[in-house]
Amino acid sequence: MEEFDWVGSEEHFVDRPDIWKMQKMAIGRFGGNSAAGQTKNEDACLAWANPEEDWELAMIMDAHDTAESAEVVMEQFLAHQEEIRSFLSMDVSFEFFQSLEALLLRIFRQKDFLATCREIQGETACLITIRKGKHLYWFSVGDCLLYLFHPELAAMGQYQLNQRHFYEWIGRNNSFAQAVPSFSSGLRELRQGRNQILLATDGLTECPGEPYKEPVNIYDQFDGINEETGIRNLLETVQQQGVRDSVTLVTWTVDVAEKPLYASNQQTVTKEDSWGVE
Repeated sequence: MEEFDWVGSEEHFVDRPDIWKMQKMAIGRFGGNSAAGQTKNEDACLAWANPEEDWELAMIMDAHDTAESAEVVMEQFLAHQEEIRSFLSMDVSFEFFQSLEALLLRIFRQKDFLATCREIQGETACLITIRKGKHLYWFSVGDCLLYLFHPELAAMGQYQLNQRHFYEWIGRNNSFAQAVPSFSSGLRELRQGRNQILLATDGLTECPGEPYKEPVNIYDQFDGINEETGIRNLLETVQQQGVRDSVTLVTWTVDVAEKPLYASNQQTVTKEDSWGVE
């Protein structure tokens, strides 16, 4: 199993794009431009991959005011890592994903965790994405972004899976401290062939000049190149555009052999996927 975790308060990467390559996943970090006024990085990310059990998990956070909220969420998640990993070793079913969501809700609604959050300064958005088998699940609080790139989806103009939601956070002001928490989640079947998953904090889309406001421009950035090079191009572009906000990216690809769902009157696609790099 491979694992990686980082909080921007540990190392800020201001003025310095960085790429960390795992065997399965690639992580990009850029703390923003000091010339634009940036002095710190309040993003965070975590990545786990277990090829033997056929799953990956990625989490990104975009905090504000301070990085304390990202730090306590990371600590809470890591405190439950054995339980989460054990759960992810189970067989896939609809009930599996229902129970997974219940587990995440229990982790974020624990009384001790909520009490800790009340003592910190600031809040964070948080996006958790899990790929198990041919399915992709996400759990989102706030405005981080999740993309799924595949030629069949691109042909229909579909690139982004989740919708950004504002006024949702984990931290001192906490969505999970409410009687009814506010969050979003989703479950998607991956397509046959090569699927690329990308998580991003909103510094990518809110960059001056908005080179990546439209998801198709991000999709095109990865066309014909590997994930590591694509991330490097994204980070170099936002650096050159003078972005102030920090940008954190996690991406990986999944090859699916099984035929997915098509409409009853739709011809099955049999042509091998030619998008991307062999």
